[in-house]
Amino acid sequence: MDGQLRASDSDRQRVVADLQRHTEQGRLSLDEFSERVGAVYSARTLGELAVVTRDLPAVSAPRPGGSADGGVGGAGGTGGGDSGSTGGRRELLVVFAVAVVTLLLLGVFMSVTR
Repeated sequence: MDGQLRASDSDRQRVVADLQRHTEQGRLSLDEFSERVGAVYSARTLGELAVVTRDLPAVSAPRPGGSADGGVGGAGGTGGGDSGSTGGRRELLVVFAVAVVTLLLLGVFMSVTR
């Protein structure tokens, strides 16, 4: 892929999802996650997006709705693995909340310093 091509919103969302998985797996701290998410949303090209995850191993593709660990959109999930996935969802929600707060603070900081 040409690194000079413009990145789309779905490209950015895919990279943020990858960063969330790496954070869940302990490869990134919440601070590193927040910094990288900021870089993702300011990236204009696919090359700039690639730089954000260059030092991380490839993550497995997103799981389909009927994944064994109750991934997002877990249609068909019965009560079997729910207790383990609930903790994972809670952690993901916390990570997402931290990312949103960080982005809001970054926006306020940028508007004040201009």
